[in-house]
Amino acid sequence: MSSLKKFLKKKNYLKVPLVLTATNHFEIVAKINGIAGRFILDTGASNTCVGLDKIEFFNLVSKESKIKAAGAGATNMETLISSKNNIEIGRWNAKKLKIVLFDLKHVNEALTTHKAFPVDGIIGADVLKKSKAVIDYKSSCVYFKQKGSK
Repeated sequence: MSSLKKFLKKKNYLKVPLVLTATNHFEIVAKINGIAGRFILDTGASNTCVGLDKIEFFNLVSKESKIKAAGAGATNMETLISSKNNIEIGRWNAKKLKIVLFDLKHVNEALTTHKAFPVDGIIGADVLKKSKAVIDYKSSCVYFKQKGSK
């Protein structure tokens, strides 16, 4: 039987490495609007998110949002929304990405308490679905489907 890597390569998937953190999260490097940052890969997050403190860093244009964020012990958090952003993860990219912006202080405090590095944001299920992502837990990598291939 062919390996997962060979199978996905034949199906035009791109391999991107993941780093397993001290908190047992997978971390990934992504570029938002051409600026590289550190993100948690989170299959349970419905949207890709960036911390409010990183709006200028990633050149995000934001507006008010009615969405309330919840996660990592915090609930009902106010958010902003930023549309029409470019994202690059490895050689995979997408345009016009909507990003939810909220205070990630509680997330980063939890990470640093456990000797992990703080993150700039979260790559959520929106990107994972759009890219037809396949996570290879054994090899600590994720595969994204190249655009234009079936």
